[in-house]
Amino acid sequence: MACNHCVVRDLNFEIKAHGELNLRVLPEVIHHLSRSNTIHKVEENVITVKEAGVRDFLDFCNDHMESEQVEFRIDDQTWRPLSELPTVLDMEWIDEVITKGLVTCYFQPIVNVREEIFAYELLSRFKKEDGSLIYPNEIFAAARNRGRLYALDRLCRMTAVKYAAPLNKKTFINFIPTSIYAPEFCLRSTVELANQLGVDPSLFVFEVVETEKVDDLAHLKAILTYYKDRGFEYALDDVGEGFSTIEMLLELKPHYMKLDMKYVQGVSSDLNKQKIAKQFLEKALEIQSVPLAEGVEFREDFEWLKQSGYQLFQGYLFGKPDPIPKQ
Repeated sequence: MACNHCVVRDLNFEIKAHGELNLRVLPEVIHHLSRSNTIHKVEENVITVKEAGVRDFLDFCNDHMESEQVEFRIDDQTWRPLSELPTVLDMEWIDEVITKGLVTCYFQPIVNVREEIFAYELLSRFKKEDGSLIYPNEIFAAARNRGRLYALDRLCRMTAVKYAAPLNKKTFINFIPTSIYAPEFCLRSTVELANQLGVDPSLFVFEVVETEKVDDLAHLKAILTYYKDRGFEYALDDVGEGFSTIEMLLELKPHYMKLDMKYVQGVSSDLNKQKIAKQFLEKALEIQSVPLAEGVEFREDFEWLKQSGYQLFQGYLFGKPDPIPKQ
């Protein structure tokens, strides 16, 4: 069964009022919302309102309260100024994308030094019901704004596992560590699905998205340990200059490390990028991790990386993401 954060339920908005005028008006707001059955809870200067009543409250607040002294939050997230609330409400379409599973997967090849396909990275693509495309940066921004990141990440992981099953090939599947509360609950359904489909777990590589933004190392390590204990592999993406110490990498011990494309593109002629690429390679080999260069677009960069000792490569030079896996 999915945890509460992995499914789409009606949102409740906590509203916090400050200032003499707002606190004086607040009882009238509570009375009105109670009549419309859209208030969920009242605690001193904080009220919790169902989404059905939030637009009504917003209109009233803008007309009769000092809106700059009102804050809101969703699901214990950080408090935000009321001016950001309309954006959250306008992004309600993300709920439909998740509940109706409006996601598909594209395949991008990962090749070895002989340019043979070693694996595919599965990349999520989204559509609205009318068929129009939604760009990934747009959809993840909406998910974050509405507190749906957990549910969206789960949908993408589950969909990717289903697409990967018929390939019988190593596949890289992205996940966002901050979207996972506790691996034993949030990841159980993903692991169970892979087992039900009869796929060898060693064919799955779960790739940490936004590696550079990981703050809670212990939490990330718990997630990766959960995967590893069940026979899966994992990768760190976008690793580059200034990435945390070798001690951190030694502790995580990723099976694959992906060099950030900003150090890949133009590396054949840029001495600074070459220095970083070599340092990365040494770091990967030191912890017995497979070095993978992503974002390869030009053959001269590929040749330089190959001669330097890189083992795997990904980028438009070998194939763009496509709904049909390149053979």
